[in-house]
Amino acid sequence: MKVLLVDDEKHVRDAIRLLVNWKQHGIDTILEAQDGESASQMINQHHPEIIMTDMMMPIMNGVKLLEWLHIHAPDSKTIVISGHDDFSLLRHTLKYGGTDYILKPVDPEQLNDALDKAILTWNKDEELRQTNRELNIEMNQIKPMYWDKLLSNLIAEPSSYDQAAEQLEKELHLSRSVSDCRVAILSLDTMERSVKNKFSDNMDLLLFSLINICNEFLVNDGRGYAFRHWNSDNEIVLLLWKDQPGAEAFLTKINEGMRTALHTRVDFGIGSSHTFPTDLALSYQEASNALRQRNLKTKDTWIHSTLKPSKTPQPTLTFSHYEERIQLAIRSGSIDQIQESVQQWMDTVKQSEVITLEQLDHWWREYSVMKRRWVQQFFSGISEDKVKQMLLDEPSSLIIPLDEYGILSLSLWQQELTRSIAHLSKLLLESQQKDKSVIFEIAEFLEKHYHQDVTLQEIASRFYLSREYISRKFKQEFEVNLSDYLGQIRMSKAKVLLRNPYLRISQVAEMVGYQDEKYFSKVFKKLEGITPNEYRKTANSI
Repeated sequence: MKVLLVDDEKHVRDAIRLLVNWKQHGIDTILEAQDGESASQMINQHHPEIIMTDMMMPIMNGVKLLEWLHIHAPDSKTIVISGHDDFSLLRHTLKYGGTDYILKPVDPEQLNDALDKAILTWNKDEELRQTNRELNIEMNQIKPMYWDKLLSNLIAEPSSYDQAAEQLEKELHLSRSVSDCRVAILSLDTMERSVKNKFSDNMDLLLFSLINICNEFLVNDGRGYAFRHWNSDNEIVLLLWKDQPGAEAFLTKINEGMRTALHTRVDFGIGSSHTFPTDLALSYQEASNALRQRNLKTKDTWIHSTLKPSKTPQPTLTFSHYEERIQLAIRSGSIDQIQESVQQWMDTVKQSEVITLEQLDHWWREYSVMKRRWVQQFFSGISEDKVKQMLLDEPSSLIIPLDEYGILSLSLWQQELTRSIAHLSKLLLESQQKDKSVIFEIAEFLEKHYHQDVTLQEIASRFYLSREYISRKFKQEFEVNLSDYLGQIRMSKAKVLLRNPYLRISQVAEMVGYQDEKYFSKVFKKLEGITPNEYRKTANSI
């Protein structure tokens, strides 16, 4: 803590230094000035918490210094030490915030008590100031979120305006006399890659910076206000209520500010003027449509309006027309076939002069639906959780493939589409190989355990597969069902055993897995066309 001693007599300043136990009071710096003018300079430079001043001094006296302190250093605490027992001076001291008025010669105890009182008062005030600072910081953090929510709600629910009108006029200078308004939307989806990469770990900071730049222009000029749309992660909305015919030109001016500050420009969609606040949603929708319908293949303008479309889009292509050839390529497992099928689609796309965000989003949704359907077809019988797990490599929403300048890159899209399809083909191939392997393991198990009472349920439990899945895959691989395959093994073994004349038919039946001799004979005749006894006679006679 610092204290400033102000007196034109040096011996008085020296005496005060000796009369106070500064260390006990927590004072570590003692400054001196010989008049009010030099004191004001010291205060501006060092900001002392406590000031002890005489009243009668040359150049600037104590009366003027108190008045100056009241304006320029209101937080400091002042103790007046004067040789004049004058009520007018005492009243002036109290009027301008002095905490004590001490007469010379100075009493040490009185001086120390006055200093204690001044320090205690300063500490209490500082605690209050700190609390207020923390509240202000908290409010400054919460306030933007408050406006984001309130203004976003105003678009969705215009009836909420009446309740907020007074606050909007006071804080945002949105006059109650405003009768119409335009809405613009700032789009981040086609921003240059270098800027996105720079803020990749903190998109909130990028949005904060963009909103601040917008509001530097809008608020200072009284034209409107920019905020983060509460219902969209990466969308900034601008309400424009002044000079609406010049809104496009003003957005261009804001974009130049973006280029200066962030070395990039952004796309704006803007709606037409509509009644405020009832038709804000109409202007917002027009701005959104303008962005979704802009041509992503070129960058001939940064300000987009549905009133001035760049070009009329060609008839919408449908990805589903290429589903069969892509599906065949996936089943083939050939990367060449996959690349060729994707190339056919891309060749058709490249013929379009106009590709809009709306079209891209439609194609992405088509592909997402098709891929889910393929997974369910290729891996039939798997759970919904397994389907979701296999689709984890796919983004939850459209990611526009852009080059470094923010223009649609068909080559990047082709690479990503090829990668996605090739990945699915790889999963299918691995699954088929795994299926084939496990089916042969089951066949080997039957070869070794044919003499036991083997059931489909036992096999399903042993190999952690469903009975239906085993039956279907076994039939696909061996062209017979599992029970017939097991029967063929047993009959093959039985024919070998029947050549031994010393084994009874019942023994042979038991040795190949049948506990009932009659049932064994029935199955044998069904498969071989003759009874076990007839086979034994025929085989042994050869």
